[in-house]
Amino acid sequence: MKLSCGTVLLVALASALVSTSAVPQQPGTTKIKLLTLLGRPLQLVTAEKLGLFSKFGLEVQAENSANSQELRDKLGAGDGDLAYLAVDNAVAMVDLAHQDVIIVMGGEGSQNELIAQPEIKSVKDLRGKILIVDAPNTAYALQLKKILLLGGLQADKDYEIKAVGATPQRLIAMRENKSYAASMLGPPSSIVAKHEGFISFGSVQESIGPYQAAGFFAKRKWAQDHRELLTNFLAAIIEAQRWLLAPSSRTEVLALMTKEGHLAPDVAVESYESLMTKPGGFAKDAAFDLPGFQNVLKLRAEIEGSWGGRPAAAEKYYDPSFYAAACAKLQVKK
Repeated sequence: MKLSCGTVLLVALASALVSTSAVPQQPGTTKIKLLTLLGRPLQLVTAEKLGLFSKFGLEVQAENSANSQELRDKLGAGDGDLAYLAVDNAVAMVDLAHQDVIIVMGGEGSQNELIAQPEIKSVKDLRGKILIVDAPNTAYALQLKKILLLGGLQADKDYEIKAVGATPQRLIAMRENKSYAASMLGPPSSIVAKHEGFISFGSVQESIGPYQAAGFFAKRKWAQDHRELLTNFLAAIIEAQRWLLAPSSRTEVLALMTKEGHLAPDVAVESYESLMTKPGGFAKDAAFDLPGFQNVLKLRAEIEGSWGGRPAAAEKYYDPSFYAAACAKLQVKK
């Protein structure tokens, strides 16, 4: 079940009542520093284009990081308010770095594929090869390990993993260094790679099923101290995502994707069709995919041995009250 605005509005009033016991608001604060990986998230570009941040009285500064470890370090050190990244990174911050982080909203599923060099003919051909990831123990690296395990290859035994950086960096690295045999890539990088002759050996949707990938998370204390600011931001992003997914916006969305991603027109069209119309792409109302997140936890338990091999409870990492409050704001503003 995806926890969209339609399903959470029933608990919005209760969430609002609970929020009154939180640390007092800071009404003069209107700025948010959002930490992202390379490039600007399409929802952020859209919210700026449509004036949605201004509508909610916000100033949003986005800051890129080269890889997820750098981003997690920034958030942990307080050099940023909110992160947009694969939410397994939030789990890692809680369980490995012992940071009190909470996921507050979803955004995207995963359409990652295992993309390999043209000469690789099967997953078994990756034995003894170097495979590249962002970080070796979170998110898409765990997807990679699972797909290889299904193909009979074990991590730390049958292949080497090397940390290189975010998705666009990994595609560049595979172009420049043929010894980098494969990586997990998603649109548009996976589409570009296949146009260039790289080979796909399985998708997350096929091998793992629904997967809650990118979402928004913050330190719990910051989220509680800035509840009004945060829910205003989430409401703006929900509106932006609605516009992105609306068929009537297709032409303008394609123009944004081409400009922001520096994409060829045909790649932009394929990316749009994949991300906006197929499972694992942008979620309606930026909904949090609870079954997809349970798969994230299941994968971490299986591949990394976390929690003694038994997945932790989702509510340890996700608080739906912020999303419910954002949905309630949009209901009022209609």
